[in-house]
Amino acid sequence: MQSDKSVDSRLETALSLARSCDAHVTCLHVTPIEAYVAFDSFGGVFVMNEVIQSIEEEEKALRARVEGELRNEDVPWDYIGVTGNVPAQIISYAALADLVVTGRVPRRGDFQGPAISLLGDLLHSARTPLFIAADEGVPVDPMGTAIIAWDGSYEAANAVRGSIGLLEIASQVRVLQVKEEKDKAFPGTKLMKFLSRHEIHAELVEVASAGDSSPQFIAGSIIAHAQKANAAYVVAGGYNHSRIGEYVFGGVTRSLLAACPVPLLMAH
Repeated sequence: MQSDKSVDSRLETALSLARSCDAHVTCLHVTPIEAYVAFDSFGGVFVMNEVIQSIEEEEKALRARVEGELRNEDVPWDYIGVTGNVPAQIISYAALADLVVTGRVPRRGDFQGPAISLLGDLLHSARTPLFIAADEGVPVDPMGTAIIAWDGSYEAANAVRGSIGLLEIASQVRVLQVKEEKDKAFPGTKLMKFLSRHEIHAELVEVASAGDSSPQFIAGSIIAHAQKANAAYVVAGGYNHSRIGEYVFGGVTRSLLAACPVPLLMAH
């Protein structure tokens, strides 16, 4: 949890999810270790007292505000503040969590900056699904319509398994499959059988690619269907890989993060 424009949206999203699932909310605030040090032109490292004081004051103000809001809620919670490498700390605490609620403020087409880099780190290394809150600050309705963007991949299967508890309480579940040729794809009918074993009676919707299997077409089809169905969230596999330490998003993942107006539940 960082003190930015999306903190209220993420908090409300986490509380909404917790209420519907009788879950516990852990608010994790990570202060980057780099914030405490500076480097001079000769390679020296020094600590600036004024910076430390400013960081500590900001942390105290954020914690007081968040804890003040949480005390008025009917959800069990705790607040943890640590200093260290941000992705590593989140991944560590996520190991025994069911879901990581994060943000992506703002949605941006150039995919530069710390927010997108952090999502890449988490998606690549965490084994816990990410719930990426909507940008506009509207809390998710866990009992609304859920869209599963199904391409038959292992990543999509991981996302479905990781979201099964939420899918069980959704008012409606739709499986959207853009028909492509994939050698190792699990058929949509196989997914439907898996869902039915969990008492989830989903509707399978197939969209013909019409020869266009570009990431933009696939992501656009998912977004258009989600908006038409007034979906509460979209479940999708997340694709990225490390390129010399830089996390690069796959085409559909990139397009969804850049343009999808509803929350995303992603797993790698």
